[in-house]
Amino acid sequence: MIPRVTQATLAIAGLFFSMGSPARAQNPGPLPPPAQNVPAQQPSQPQASPQEAAAVKPGTPQKIVLPAGTRLPLVLHNAISTRSARSGDLVYLETLFPIVQDNRIIIPAGSYVSGEVVEAKRAGRVKGRAELVIRLNTLILPNGYMVSFNATPSNAGTGGGESTTEEGTIKGDSDKASDAGTIVKTTSIGAGIGGIAGRSGKSAGIGAGVGAGVGLLGVLLSRGPDAEMPRGTTLEVTMNRPLYLDADKINFTSPGQASTLAGPPNRNPQRSKVPF
Repeated sequence: MIPRVTQATLAIAGLFFSMGSPARAQNPGPLPPPAQNVPAQQPSQPQASPQEAAAVKPGTPQKIVLPAGTRLPLVLHNAISTRSARSGDLVYLETLFPIVQDNRIIIPAGSYVSGEVVEAKRAGRVKGRAELVIRLNTLILPNGYMVSFNATPSNAGTGGGESTTEEGTIKGDSDKASDAGTIVKTTSIGAGIGGIAGRSGKSAGIGAGVGAGVGLLGVLLSRGPDAEMPRGTTLEVTMNRPLYLDADKINFTSPGQASTLAGPPNRNPQRSKVPF
């Protein structure tokens, strides 16, 4: 028979043994090695073509802008006169010299410009000069690219006495010298006829007065000179607003070449006689 002290000691030892066994049973064993830091795999992206990359390249201008005030030298292909022109008549011109910006040819020589007559006003019989107003509408480049165009003439080489106002109106000559010459000529003729007929100074004076009246009447019954723009007239036009051009359409490597047109001959103003 085991003594009671010994039984108590064994009971305590068994209690400690039972408490430590579960701890040993729950030991998971050696830990796994730490996971490596692997970046997450990104979905593959399609590669852009060189053309697409160039199209979206930052800083690439999509438009070329010619500022307002740019001047273009032009030559006229069809003659215009206030004698026969009507509002809406078409006007055909061509650039004479290339327009360059930032070492790049923007508008080659030989580009076409089309427009129309806005107003054609004949000179009055007593006063007032003939007036011709044209409007330029379209610019056509040699590669067929067309763009809206807005410009007014600032100078015109017509071969005659026409002048250009700040608003772009082309005015005919006044022909004052011709008016005075007509009166002087008829006065002299009248004086000569009167002197021969009357054989006196008084008769010559009467004849001179009659001749002066006839000359003045001829001036009053006739119109002033028409405003003329013969074929070959050179025009310098000024753009009224900026001109926007698609950058991918401006790829010219040659300055171009304008048509060979003879300039208009020099001419004197002539009045339009009755009844025209």
